[in-house]
Amino acid sequence: MTTEPSGKLPHHRAEGPESASPLFLGSSLGTSTALWDAVAPELSVTHRVIRWDLPGHGGSPASLTGPGATVADLAGLVLALADSLGMERFAYAGVSLGGAVGLHLAVHHPERLTSLAVVCSSAHFNGEQPWRERAELVRREGLAPVAATAASRWFTPGFTVPRLIEDHRTADPAAYAACCDALAAFDLRDRLAEITVPTLLIAGREDPATPPAHLREIADAVPGASLTELAGASHLAPAERPEAVTAALRGHFGGHPGRGMEVRRQVLGDAHVDRAQSRQSPFTARFQDFISRYAWGEIWTDPTLSRRERSMITLTALVAHGHYDELAMHVRAARRNGLTPEEIGAVLLQSAVYCGVPAANSAFAVAQRVLAEEDT
Repeated sequence: MTTEPSGKLPHHRAEGPESASPLFLGSSLGTSTALWDAVAPELSVTHRVIRWDLPGHGGSPASLTGPGATVADLAGLVLALADSLGMERFAYAGVSLGGAVGLHLAVHHPERLTSLAVVCSSAHFNGEQPWRERAELVRREGLAPVAATAASRWFTPGFTVPRLIEDHRTADPAAYAACCDALAAFDLRDRLAEITVPTLLIAGREDPATPPAHLREIADAVPGASLTELAGASHLAPAERPEAVTAALRGHFGGHPGRGMEVRRQVLGDAHVDRAQSRQSPFTARFQDFISRYAWGEIWTDPTLSRRERSMITLTALVAHGHYDELAMHVRAARRNGLTPEEIGAVLLQSAVYCGVPAANSAFAVAQRVLAEEDT
């Protein structure tokens, strides 16, 4: 659903179930909601996805901003939009300037965010002067000179998205220049350690505008943040590598945490999960959530393989890497998933051929102990 702007709110598109958790998607300078065309539909399966346009971009009025604009002003537009939609808390992902808006929200309005993904962006944008000069150029000559170099700044050689180039060319020059002012004044490096929401950074390895070092700087400063670098991606990764961006965002934002915990208990047993949860601390909480949400909520729920098959694969992988404590747990899980002792033995024998006899020898000892405990 596309909603026309009110004059005080940015243009936005809403997709996905109205009852689902809200996820806002912010675009980069010079682009519109079209930047997310290959990603938003996938995310809308599990979220109420709200794409919004910067002032003077796409369908948003240029009057939403003016000279001397700040990222705080743009973040205020997002909060006003969320308020108008009745969304008190929401997840947020943004590219470049859209990502800077997310960082500002995480620092200044953490109570509004459930989680954050910052894509091909930065806590600063290479200093004030280049953006002041670009703003002056655009105010003087319009967007044609800047739009002419967009493809080389946004994409790897030989790749382009004509729709996005057209977005750049047709954006409002005054609003674009005001967004340049916002980038010129933006620097959150000394506030990154204050961010407490779960944070994912996504970098394009071939991005000249916000290279991976900029995302790494954020990841190193934000407690518990994680970083994903995408090969073959430049500045507009959602357009150039949509599958990889979608996978990363789905893994971060999830969508089925309750289902994951349910499956985890079914496979590993209540006693094991209760022990793991009782040992959870602030330091390990995000890891426990990751396991429940991703490993159990997405991988183990995928109907392509049966749970019996997944147990056999898991046993083999644990033997190969010598993870014998985990192996004991998954021998018990394999029994819950219907494998007989004979079938478990056959898996370990197969592992002896491809993973090595010493590894299988240790694995047989672990499995024999677990199966003997089961019989007592």
